[in-house]
Parts: sequence; structure tokens; C-alpha cells
Amino acid sequence: MSMEPFLDRLDHPVYVVTAGAGGERAGCLVGFAAQCSIRPARFMVWLSKVNRTYRVARSAPRLAVHLLGRDQHALAELFGGETGDDVDEDGRCVDKFARAEWTPGPSGVPVLDGVPAWFVGQVEGHVDAGDHVGFLLAPIASGSDGRGGGTGGVGGEPLRLSDVSHIAAGHPVD
Repeated sequence: MSMEPFLDRLDHPVYVVTAGAGGERAGCLVGFAAQCSIRPARFMVWLSKVNRTYRVARSAPRLAVHLLGRDQHALAELFGGETGDDVDEDGRCVDKFARAEWTPGPSGVPVLDGVPAWFVGQVEGHVDAGDHVGFLLAPIASGSDGRGGGTGGVGGEPLRLSDVSHIAAGHPVD
């Protein structure tokens, strides 16, 4: 049973999710994420099991979720098209954070600088859904770059799935 006639009409925002645990940092571009409760506030982020970020996030107490602006294609390409599982010409794992500005957030989780909005969430649980695992997050900190605008402080239009469809995933699902 195909859901394509339904799914092809969706154009939701994409996010960069970052994690830090065991002395490692990781981050990836995600398209599966949404608010899932009002009271208490909860957000669910789905990470691919083949992704390095998933492996780091499994032991992370907190994750950061970053909303990207329409002008942040380079950041989306970095976190969507690169993987820390690859090695550079010196034999070291690719470090996406060496090419992005960021600040340590609560529990050291990397928080990207210059994004319209972000939040850090305490991991409250996991849901295995096949090739992705959902991380249920309870927000503990948030911020905005102050771009303002009439969109609840987020500012401007978010980067959407259709804006990043050309990015070849660092870790394809198949």
C-alpha cells in the first residue's frame, strides 16, 4: 500500500538534530519531527537507525532541535549530505561541527548558532517504528536568533522538505 498520493502533498519544515554523549558529537538533517503534545509540551524527532546521529543519540540525555531558515541551504547540506561515519583525507572522522558555528548547550549538547529558533529537549522515551526510532523530547531550554517577524518569534519562512530534496543523504535508508 503506497502513501505517495498523500505524502507527495506535504512540505513540512526540516530540522537539524544534534546530540552529544560519551565524548562524541553528532548531528543530522531530519524531515520526520513534530510537536506531539500541548500540555505537557512534547516534541517527537525520528532518527534513522543507519545514521551516526542515532547511535550517539541513543545514549544522550538531551537532544537539540534546530529550525533552519530558507537561506540556510549550506547548513542543511552539511548536516544532511555529510556523515561522521566517513573519514577525511587525514583518516579522521568527518567533523561537521568544525564547519559550523555552535555553542555547548545543556549537558554539552551542541546548539547551532544563527538558526531562527532551537530548543533542547530531555529524552523521555523512544519508539521503534521500523527504519526510524522516535525520541520523545520534553523542552528544557530554547532560543531564537531574534530575526523576529510575525511568525511567533521564529522569523521568516523555514527551510522545507522541497528546498532540500536535491541533497543526497549521507546515509541513504536502503
